[in-house]
Order: sequence, then structure tokens, then C-alpha cells
Amino acid sequence: MSLPLSKRDLRAQALASRNEIPASVSCAFAARLASDGLALARRLNPDIVSAYFPLRSEPSTLPLLEKLSSAGIKTALPVTGQLGTPLVFRLWRPGEPTIKGKMAIEEPLPEAPEAEPDLLFVPLAAFDREGHRIGYGAGFYDRTLAKLRAQKNIWAVGVAYACQELPRVPHEAHDERLDYVLTERELIRCGANP
Repeated sequence: MSLPLSKRDLRAQALASRNEIPASVSCAFAARLASDGLALARRLNPDIVSAYFPLRSEPSTLPLLEKLSSAGIKTALPVTGQLGTPLVFRLWRPGEPTIKGKMAIEEPLPEAPEAEPDLLFVPLAAFDREGHRIGYGAGFYDRTLAKLRAQKNIWAVGVAYACQELPRVPHEAHDERLDYVLTERELIRCGANP
């Protein structure tokens, strides 16, 4: 009898699958993410929407941020602080300058105003249909979602390719669930929020 794979092993497998996605699928998904993400934002009516600045083979959120901004919705990007702390978000619109942050990810300039998003488009390595996710291992989004949920009603949308789906993601009490996952194929409703 084989032992179940660890989160580290599951993360490595899912990211290896994501790295094999053809450029044509990536481009099509970026366009779908922009249109479906805008439709979801219009339905949920958040004050501020955050998305990540894409790195390596992550699905691109830049067309989504452009559509949101063009629709008059305030947009923000995360800023990574010390390990063990939640993310900070700063307002940012496509075309505004960025700097490389601590994790070598593009972030808004330090003088950009801080913001607390209501709708977050979240990167991930793997997910299941219950809304459990495997991130990159530092716990930034779990801490961030827990902090924001303690203050107000928010929605967390995982962004992933269908090949990153697992039948079941191992999870612990501190792991924050997603409300939705948006893939190149479908919008999956996971949580209790509408």
C-alpha cells in the first residue's frame, strides 16, 4: 500500500503539469479570465478587486486587471512582507509603474495607497472542488484571507488550469478555502458565498 503524496509532492506535480500548457491555451485562458472575471465582479459588486501579477507559468491576470480598470472598478496588487505575515494590497492600475518585491514579483510602488480588497483572484499550485488549495508553501494567502474574512465579507477566486485539479487536497484547520475556482474550462463554485 502506497502512502498518500505530501503537499510538496502534489504541488510539484501540479506545477509540472501547468508548465506544459501550450502558449495558445494560456492566451485563450487569459482572455476568458478577463471576461468571466469581469462578469463575476459585476455580479458580486466589490469595492476593490485584487489579482496577482503573473509569474512564470501562472495564468495571466493582466487582461483581467485591464478590463476591471476600464469598467471603473478599483484594482490592487499584493505586496509581500515578512514570512508569517498577511499580504498588504496597494491600489494599482495597468500601465502604472511597478517594482520587484521581495519574492521577485512586480508590486505597486510603496507610495501607492493601501487597499483591502473584497474580491481576490488568487494564484495556486493545485485545488479541489471543495475549495481547498495548495499554494506555494509560504502561507501568505491563508493568513491574508483569514485576516480579511475576520473584518468583512470577501470572495476568493482561485485561478488555475484544469490540469491542476486534484480529487482531494489535504488540508488543515488554518487552510482557507476558496469560494470559486476559475479554469480555462469552467467557473467552479466551491464555497457558501453566492
